[in-house]
Parts: sequence; C-alpha cells; structure tokens
Amino acid sequence: MELLKQRIRQDGTVKGTDVLKVDSFLNHQMDIDLFEEIGKEFKRRFEGCGVNKILTIEASGIGIACIAARHFHCPVVFAKKSQSKNIAGAVYAARVESFTHGRVYDVIVSRKFLGPGDRVLIIDDFLANGAALEGLTDLVSQSGAQLAGAGIVIEKAFQPGGDRLRAKGIRVESLARVKSMSETGGVEFTD
Repeated sequence: MELLKQRIRQDGTVKGTDVLKVDSFLNHQMDIDLFEEIGKEFKRRFEGCGVNKILTIEASGIGIACIAARHFHCPVVFAKKSQSKNIAGAVYAARVESFTHGRVYDVIVSRKFLGPGDRVLIIDDFLANGAALEGLTDLVSQSGAQLAGAGIVIEKAFQPGGDRLRAKGIRVESLARVKSMSETGGVEFTD
C-alpha cells in the first residue's frame, strides 16, 4: 500500500535496526483518514472470505480493527492482556510474548464472543516475531471458529514471524513489508 509506505518514510523513525516508531500516525496518535484507507485495503484483500468477526489484541490494534470492521460490517473482539472484573465466566486464553514490551501476557477472550459459527479476520499493527499473531490464532482455534487470515499493517519481513506463520498455512496480508531499516539508511520495503 503505497500511501502507507510514503507515510512511514515521511513520519516513521528508526531506532537501532529493529524498532520502527510510527506513533505519530499509527499507534499512539492515530490518523483516522489513513486508517480508513487501511480498512478499505483489508476489505479489498479479504473480500469474499465471509468475515463476520475481527479479532485483535489490546491496545494498538484496536483503532485499526474498528475502522476495518466498518468495511466488513461486523463487530471487533479484542483479546485482553489481563483478567478483569468485567469478564465473567469462561474464557479462551493463550500466552503471548510481546516483542515491544519484552514480557509475556496471558491474553483472554470471553467465550461469549467467539464460536464455531464465526469466520475471523485478525488485524494488528505490527508483525515481527509472530508471537501475538500465534496467540490470537490459538484463541480462534480454541473457539472452533474458522480463521480467514490476518491483516497486518506493517510487517518486519526481516524477522521470522511472517514466514513461520505462512509456512503453517495462515494467510497473512501485510500492507507494508519492511525488508531492512537503519537509523542512517531509513526504511527499505520488499515490494
């Protein structure tokens, strides 16, 4: 998605060789006009897949998932990173190691919101090592729902997550695939 790549080049900041800060438009301050275009692109790519639920993980994926859901005319379910009083009853749970935060979370979704009749599209802002996406696919599997695929805004293609998930037969559609990045050389995309 060329619009997204231009925005990354213009407003993204590289820290070291593995951190791409896009907090001015994607995951802290959110550019809703850009999200609208992202939502349209995910709808185009997953047209005809019968998506009736979008699943994401708190917190950065929620805004993107909500805008995308408008195009699919379906609800968004987000996996919470901790048990809370407002989730009563049975839950699906998976362990997820966060690349960004360097810690392990037990993510949960109430069993009320995912089930065998669902066709689920996972949406997230980044794909690096793939741990979050693997945890979300585990939740889908536990629920008996069918996984339509995963829509990723930015994939760090130089890290193993995308290749490993695709090798498992998961359809992963990334809008911008970063081949390499450096503080001095900027960001280079694969396609």
